[in-house]
Amino acid sequence: MVVFGQDGTQAYLQQMLQQERVPHALLLAGKTGWGTLALALELTRWLQCQYFPQTSSSCSCPACQKATRFLHPDIHFSFPVVGTNALSADYLKEWREALSSNPWLSANEWFQRIGAENKQGNITKEECVAIVRQLSLKAFEGRYKILLMWLPEYLGKEGNRLLKLIEEPPERTVFVLVSENTDAILPTILSRCQLLKTQPLSDEAIAEALRIYQGVEAERAQQIAFLADGDYNRALHMVEAFESDSGRMLVEWLRSCWRGNGVELVRWAERFAQLGRENQKEFLAYVLQFLRELLVLKVSPQVPVRLRPAELETARKMTAVFSFEHITQLVSRINEFIVYIERNANPKILMLSASINIHHLIKKPQNV
Repeated sequence: MVVFGQDGTQAYLQQMLQQERVPHALLLAGKTGWGTLALALELTRWLQCQYFPQTSSSCSCPACQKATRFLHPDIHFSFPVVGTNALSADYLKEWREALSSNPWLSANEWFQRIGAENKQGNITKEECVAIVRQLSLKAFEGRYKILLMWLPEYLGKEGNRLLKLIEEPPERTVFVLVSENTDAILPTILSRCQLLKTQPLSDEAIAEALRIYQGVEAERAQQIAFLADGDYNRALHMVEAFESDSGRMLVEWLRSCWRGNGVELVRWAERFAQLGRENQKEFLAYVLQFLRELLVLKVSPQVPVRLRPAELETARKMTAVFSFEHITQLVSRINEFIVYIERNANPKILMLSASINIHHLIKKPQNV
């Protein structure tokens, strides 16, 4: 597993292993695209290595070989899936394929891989029962029994079923949780874990990785790294398509809102409704990122912003139209729309209403 750009966090984990101070529950917090999941996967390999507590990246012992292929019998995985009674075990084949191709993948990409469509991901009650059953058994061949849970925020209240197990785990049992949003995790779970935060990757680390692992020319790698804003997964997508679908959609949507043509806005709302719920949330999250950069451009035009060429052109035009008040109001409304989508609001009606509101907001006289 390639891990880069998290030198401080990685060094801390290696020191922890060298001193054999392994906590029974560790929560790694940070975006998957920062390498948080990749680092967690590497940690599980280190824990099972036959030469423990060494942390060599090139070890080829049988335990490390199995862990690298995500086949070690004492490393269990739990992650959000779709379906009322679905289990992670039902999707292990897809999970191994996803990690093998891209351990920096986003939650939305994972859901699309397993055909989520309009369904929202979750970690079910049945999954929690299965976890308790798995970890109650003795280790098959490894030094530890390990549960790596990706995105525990999808547990919701079902996390209460794991509290006792996390607080008083069986001997030599380790929980490794990987979260992108610790605010959505039950406080009772957070209090039982040792928290370790990862950081956004530096532009230099991403550019170097793109050159070494993707064969990207140095100048283009630096440009992509700057736009990726610390997220290697985002950088990987930009290697394939410099102008993203979300970027084009955003520009088209804002232009439609500016014109305010009712028929055009209805068509756009219908297109948005066809995206599927997770893609809708992903797009709105992308809009928030654009607005953040627009605010930087508005307040400090001399500061470089992380926008692609077409987005940057649109943003520059918007600075003459949008006031600081406009932007902050729009951010507030987009955050509300994300909540409504999570609560199963009708996406067509929601987006049509949002578009009309934004049209009136754009036409509203500036106060700042």
